[in-house]
Amino acid sequence: MTATEHLQYLIEGLPTKPGCYLMKNAEGQVIYVGKAVQLRNRIRSYFHSSATHSPKITEMVAQIADIEWIVVGSELEALILEMTLIKRHRPKYNVHLKDDKRYPYIKIDWDSDFPKVLVTRRLSKDKARYYGPYTSVWAVHQTLDVLRKVFPYLTCDRVITGEDQRACLYYHIKLCLAPCIGAVDRETYRAMIKDLCRFLEGRSEPVVERMRIEMERASQALDYERAAAIRDQLHAIERVVEGQKVVLRDKIDSDVIAFARDEGDACVQVFFVRSGKLIGREYFVLDGTRQAEDREVVTAFVKQFYAEATYVPNSVLLPEEVEESEIIESWLAQRRGGKQKVRLVVPRRGPKRELVQLAAENAAETLAMLRARWEADRSKHVEALNELREALDLPEPPNRIECYDVSNLQGTAAAGSMVVFEQGAPSKKLYRKFTINSVEGQDDFASMEEILQRRFRRWRVAREKAAEPGGKLDPAFGRLPNLLVVDGGKGQVGRAMNVLQEHELDENVPIVGLAKSHEELYLPGRRDPVVLPRRSQGLYLMQRVRDEAHRFALSHHRKRRKKLGLASRLDAIQGIGPKRRKTLIKAFGGVKGIQEADVETIAALPGISRELAQRVKAEL
Repeated sequence: MTATEHLQYLIEGLPTKPGCYLMKNAEGQVIYVGKAVQLRNRIRSYFHSSATHSPKITEMVAQIADIEWIVVGSELEALILEMTLIKRHRPKYNVHLKDDKRYPYIKIDWDSDFPKVLVTRRLSKDKARYYGPYTSVWAVHQTLDVLRKVFPYLTCDRVITGEDQRACLYYHIKLCLAPCIGAVDRETYRAMIKDLCRFLEGRSEPVVERMRIEMERASQALDYERAAAIRDQLHAIERVVEGQKVVLRDKIDSDVIAFARDEGDACVQVFFVRSGKLIGREYFVLDGTRQAEDREVVTAFVKQFYAEATYVPNSVLLPEEVEESEIIESWLAQRRGGKQKVRLVVPRRGPKRELVQLAAENAAETLAMLRARWEADRSKHVEALNELREALDLPEPPNRIECYDVSNLQGTAAAGSMVVFEQGAPSKKLYRKFTINSVEGQDDFASMEEILQRRFRRWRVAREKAAEPGGKLDPAFGRLPNLLVVDGGKGQVGRAMNVLQEHELDENVPIVGLAKSHEELYLPGRRDPVVLPRRSQGLYLMQRVRDEAHRFALSHHRKRRKKLGLASRLDAIQGIGPKRRKTLIKAFGGVKGIQEADVETIAALPGISRELAQRVKAEL
C-alpha cells in the first residue's frame, strides 16, 4: 500500500466526533497537532485539491505520512487535550512556547502552621498557593529579597515549637519574626503571610490599611517599639509600590497581551494589571511562528500561557481576534473557578488600546535585545567550534559533541552519563544515563568502558531498526558524534579507543580526554596534551560539556544511592522482604514518609501486620 493509499484509507475511517489529531511524517515524528469539532471534515479539508492553503499548510501536507486521532466528549475537552499534546510533542508546524524547561513559580506552603515561601518549577495539586509563571528565576529571587524586608518570612528548616533557646542571625537583622523562640505566634505569622499573598496579587491597599490600623493600636497602647517597626514596614511598602502606575481608571484585573515578530522569531509581552495598576510584566518567546498568521500566534499563546498561569483575570486585552474565542472564554472561566466570565477583548480606541500598543512596543524592544544576545551567543559557539577543529585537527567543526562521565562513592551506586551538545549548545532531550552493572568496586576505567560499549551497541541496533520498513532513527543513539569527550586523561582515552576499535569506529569518531587538573586535552597516539588558551571559547565550551556530564552523572548517582540506602535499611528489618519493601516505598516514598506515618497507617498496607508495623517504626 502506497503512502497516498494509506492516508486515503485512514481518512475514510475517520469518526465524525470531536477530538484531536496528530499528523506524522515518514520518520514517525509528530509535525502538527490540531483539534476539531468533527474530525472527519477537518482532516479531509487538508487534502482537498481545490482548497487554497497557506504556504505553511501546503508544506506540511506534503510531509504527512500518517495520522492518529483521539476522540473526546466535547470541544472543550479537545481544546485541553490539544494543549497537552502540543506541549508533549512540540510539533514543527505548531506555534508553541520556545523554552521547554518549566517556568519558575513562587510557592507558599499553606499546609504548614508557619508557611514558607519557596521558588519551584513544578505545580502540584496541593494546598499551597502558586504565583507565576515568571521567565527569570533570578528576577523571582530579586523580588523575594525585596519582599522579605517587608514580610520577614521563615527560610530555615527548623521544626517550629516556639521553645528554642536562641534565634538565628536573621531575627537580629530583622529578616525573620523568629516563631522558633515564640517571638510571634501562629496567627500573627500567618496574617503576615496573607499580606504577602495579597501583595503578590497586586492588592497592596488592604495590606497598607491593616498595617496603619495596627500601628495606631500599638501607639495607643504605648508600644512605641512595635509601632516604629510597622512604620518602617509601611515605608518599605511605599517604596515598592510607588513604581506601580495606574493605567486603567476602572479598577479591574486585566492581562494585556501583545507581540512583535522579526525574521521568524516572535516575542510576546504580557502586562499584569491588578485593580487598575500595572504591577509587573513578563515576556515569552515562541517557536513555529515563521509562516504562522498573527491570529494563530495570539491564539496559541493564550491557550498555552493560561494552561500554566496560576491566576486568570476578568479580562484579557489582545491585539488580534483569536480563533474559537467563545470556547476559549469558557475554558478560561473554568480555569478561574467558574465564578465569573472571562472576556477576550480587542480594544479599538482609548486607554486600553494605548496599553496594548505600549505592550507591543515593549515586545519589539525585548525582541531586539534578545536577537542581539542570540547573535552574540551564536558567534561564540561558532568561534569555539572552529577553535576545537583547528586545535584537535578535526576534518570539520564538531557540531555534535558527546561527553561521558562516571560517578560513584567507593564503588557503590555507580552511575554514568552521556550528554550531547549540538552547535555548541546542550541538547538535553538527547541526554542519557547509565547504571553500571558489570563492574564491582571502584574502577572508573572499566565503568567507562561499559558505558561506551552499551552506547555503540545501541548505535548498531538503532541503525538496523531505522533500516526496517517504517523504522525511524533514534536521535540519541542513532547518530555518531563529531567529537567524543571522556572525563579523564590518557588512561580513559586508551580504554575508550579500545571500544571504538572493537566497533570499527576508530576512523569515524574523533576522541579526546579532558583532564581536570590542568584542563589539558589528551588525544590518542599523542605523547603531549593539547593546551588551549585560558580565555579561549574552545576551552570554555569543553569545560561546559565536561561539567554538564559530571552534573548529570552525579545526579543519577545520588538517586541510586538514596534508593539503595532506603532499601538496605528496610532489608535489615526482620519480616521485610523485597515485596513488602516495595509496598512501603510505593506507599510512603522514603524513610521520612514512613517515620511520619502512624502504626495504623502502615498496618493498613497489604501484607503488613500491626506487629510488623510496630517493628518498622521502632527500627526507623
